[in-house]
Amino acid sequence: MSPVTVSPEEFHLVEYDAAEIASIVTDLADKVGLGDRTIHVEVDEKTPLGSSAVLSLDPITITVESGGFEDAKKLRHLSRESVEGVIGRHLMRTKDRLNPDFGEPPADDDIPIEQYVAWDVYAVGRLERLGFPSQRERRRYHFRIRHGFTDEADRVFDRLWEAENLTWVDLQAASAEAMAAKPSAPKKKRTAAKGRG
Repeated sequence: MSPVTVSPEEFHLVEYDAAEIASIVTDLADKVGLGDRTIHVEVDEKTPLGSSAVLSLDPITITVESGGFEDAKKLRHLSRESVEGVIGRHLMRTKDRLNPDFGEPPADDDIPIEQYVAWDVYAVGRLERLGFPSQRERRRYHFRIRHGFTDEADRVFDRLWEAENLTWVDLQAASAEAMAAKPSAPKKKRTAAKGRG
């Protein structure tokens, strides 16, 4: 069982329960294969936004704005599916970083957005196979926005979604393959400057 802690221990601005979040994350960690790792989840209940990030790998520390865990149909209440989606994606990426065979990707802030999105696809596809909710078509749309609305982008997406045991180099190559098929932006026509007369 993974030792999971959540802060704050008591919520005042949202109707969340730290013990419930810890229970969900413990189950996730066990299924992802990080059940022996210490995990800390920091929830910022002061903002309804939904950003999240991994701050540390040892212990695994994940920060989440409270909107990331919110039930869209019941504001300020916790959604198990949202916790699984946000934390599960980060745990999969963390598992990759901890695997020497995966390679050494840059810090998240230094990864080009196209490659970041490709890695997300690979992470969430594996989560789906473990039985967690995935929103596959939403992920496909995000991939298309960054890589182009092309048949090639869809083929690369499907390959990443169904993949196992990829490396960071594999993800970079897949993203580049999809980007190569992306149509160039149309060039703007130059208009002659009107002289003062």
